[in-house]
Amino acid sequence: MRRLVSETRLHPADLVLPIFVREGVSEPVPIGSMPGVVQHSLASLPQAVSDAADAGVGGVMLFGVPEVRDARGSGATDPEGILNVATRVAAEASAGRLVVQTDLCLDEFTDHGHCGVLDHLGRVDNDATLERYREMALVQAASGSELLGLSGMMDGQVAAVRDALDAAGLTGTAILAYSAKYASAFYGPFRDAVESTLEGDRRSYQLDPGNRREGVREALIDLEEGADVVMVKPAGSYLDVLADVSSASDVPVWAYQVSGEYAMIEAAAAHGWIDRRRAIVESVRGIRRAGADAVLTYWAVELAEWIRTGDAA
Repeated sequence: MRRLVSETRLHPADLVLPIFVREGVSEPVPIGSMPGVVQHSLASLPQAVSDAADAGVGGVMLFGVPEVRDARGSGATDPEGILNVATRVAAEASAGRLVVQTDLCLDEFTDHGHCGVLDHLGRVDNDATLERYREMALVQAASGSELLGLSGMMDGQVAAVRDALDAAGLTGTAILAYSAKYASAFYGPFRDAVESTLEGDRRSYQLDPGNRREGVREALIDLEEGADVVMVKPAGSYLDVLADVSSASDVPVWAYQVSGEYAMIEAAAAHGWIDRRRAIVESVRGIRRAGADAVLTYWAVELAEWIRTGDAA
């Protein structure tokens, strides 16, 4: 009876697995602040993608960790850069069984760690960054990315990338806009995962955590510019924003259960303070209940297996 009247159901296809791929390593490297998550090598990546596909997960989101960085993030547009090579590897491994997605942002590739290029005063130059995003979009799409995750929070980024893709005849490449991405403390472990060089913060272009209406406004702007999917990030502390965006959007709305959310549950479970499986299931179900059509989560494969075996009830 409880199953029959359940309002919110979980399905493996509604999950997306973020994957980190590190240049210059021969085997996976554990991430200390994210127990159970690793930086994959190009050699270990195919199995990770295949495992996700076998579990029925809907997609993988790839992040590159380069060996060399510079002010312009040159590795982001190098066809032989780690993210673009990893995309080709993932596309081959997936064989069409899931959606290969890529993070389109400069922060992993710049020596200053910001999501864009800097002007002579050290400020992020929005318009100059859009040109770099246009270049990145073409290289990522050519490498086999089926969905570009625009996470940099530059004004006009969706319109710029859509224009570049369409002009190149890449009309079938979809855009995921990180529309309501907040300047959050919960990104800490992620910066370990990508070995971020950032000093300071990104509050000048990410959203103020106190602003609810602004999240909806940013999503509506991205919809007008042609976004195929809009995102709320983080998820757990922004369920009100997620619900608002879900009500306002006529395209799919996704949410990212970020590294800090993952790390907190893992740490509490390791101390025996909470039931790990139940906490994971409840946290993702809460995000879905608030309005997310899909959830990016580091537990995607494990949770998908629980769903398939009936252990996610």
